[in-house]
Amino acid sequence: MTLEAMKTIYVINGPNLNLLGTRQPEIYGHETLEDIEALCEATCTTQNAKLVFRQSNHEGELVEVIHEARLQASGIVINPAAYTHTSIAIRDALSACDMPIYEVHLSNVHRRESFRHHSYISHVATGVIAGLGSEGYLAAIRHVLG
Repeated sequence: MTLEAMKTIYVINGPNLNLLGTRQPEIYGHETLEDIEALCEATCTTQNAKLVFRQSNHEGELVEVIHEARLQASGIVINPAAYTHTSIAIRDALSACDMPIYEVHLSNVHRRESFRHHSYISHVATGVIAGLGSEGYLAAIRHVLG
C-alpha cells in the first residue's frame, strides 16, 4: 500500500502531557508521552496506517494542528487535557472536521474533581474513552481504522 493510499491518524495531545511519567504518576501512570507515541506507532504500523503525533501546551497551536488534520487525516484521536474543560476554540475546530474524532483521557475524569466532569469536546466527538491509560489511545486508533 502506498503512503497516499494509507489512512492517516492524527493523535493530538494537549497541555502538560509532555510531563507524563513524572507528573502525578499516581493518576497518570509512569508511561511517558514518548512511550505512548511508540505504542500508537506500532498499532498504526500493524494496521498499515500513518501516524502523526503532536503535543502542545498552547491552545492556538492545537487549533492549527486540528486545521491541518482536517485536510490530511482519516481520523483524529485527541487528549485535550485541561483544554477539555475550557476550550471552545478547540471544540469549534474539531466541529469543522468531517471524520471520526475520539476524545481520550488517561484517567477516569468522572472520579476526579467536579470541574473535570464537563467536556466541551465530547459533543463533537464520535466517542470518548477515559480511564484506560495508554490503552485508550490504541482503542481509539483501532476504532478510527475500523
